Amino acid sequence: MNLYLSIVEQNLLSAPVLFFCLGFGASLLGASIALPSGVSKMIAIYLMLAIGFKGGAAVSMGVLSSEVLLCLFVGVVLSGATPFAAFRFLGYVSPLPATERAAIAAHYGSISIVTFTAATDALIRLGLEFSATMAAVAAAMEAPAIISAVYLLRKAGSETRSDGQLAKQSVIREVFFNVTIVVLVGAFAIGAVTGKNGLSDVSGFLVDPFRGVLCLFLLDLGAVAGQGLRTGRRSLSWPLMLFAAWMPALSAALAFLSALAFGLSHGNAALLMTLAASASYIAAPAAMRMAAPDARPEIYLTMALGVTFPLNLLVGVPLYISIASILAS
Repeated sequence: MNLYLSIVEQNLLSAPVLFFCLGFGASLLGASIALPSGVSKMIAIYLMLAIGFKGGAAVSMGVLSSEVLLCLFVGVVLSGATPFAAFRFLGYVSPLPATERAAIAAHYGSISIVTFTAATDALIRLGLEFSATMAAVAAAMEAPAIISAVYLLRKAGSETRSDGQLAKQSVIREVFFNVTIVVLVGAFAIGAVTGKNGLSDVSGFLVDPFRGVLCLFLLDLGAVAGQGLRTGRRSLSWPLMLFAAWMPALSAALAFLSALAFGLSHGNAALLMTLAASASYIAAPAAMRMAAPDARPEIYLTMALGVTFPLNLLVGVPLYISIASILAS
């Protein structure tokens, strides 16, 4: 308990989290401080590029360890399986049609790269080691959930566009060529090729400013999340709000049990739990706009960004790090 409270205190008093709280609170009160969409997208690309490049450079200095490969396996399995569980649970707690349940399920199987970034930042401040190549696990967990959700949509007969034509090619393009996967995987490959020298060359751009840019991005995300919750909560029932809170906890518990079974290290286990518990609000929305055009973004985006993301940032990440400490004892 003391460890958890210590981690919570350090996390809540960190600059990135405080900037998120500033944006979230100000937006809930009616202030408009969100960045222009173009600037926000550029910052998101920067963060993904930095994470991917540093992970690739770490690989060039060694190899993907057996532990990271285990994380990769568990992560892909969880990402692909979670939408099926989420789809079924949503059927029990909500009268939403299959289209919207599948769209929501995609978000809770895929991952949030910003939540992952916040967790790595917390581990660094706590002095806990983790594998930089966990960025590869994050990249691999983006697509399987979306593919599973598309399968659920097809099974329910909801995979068509409004004109009745199948959108398979567009969905596949969104899944495998969305900006998150392209930048993460591409930067990872470039980092692996250029190695230590490449990282040294760009450290002034990708390493030193990283934390400051993260503060700016979380300020913007806080504003967007607060605005979404203020305007979109009318579309959410209490069961959906509760689902947005306990589904991540269930996914994190499954990741922890896997970490326990495979004997993962403290830092890598905490990151695997964070990835499993996070909800996508970049890749999944882009894909669902194509695969499920009738699903309402005010529901799935408000759940992922307005409920799950703040809970993970403020409560979840410290909890996952604290629970993962069992592996270090």
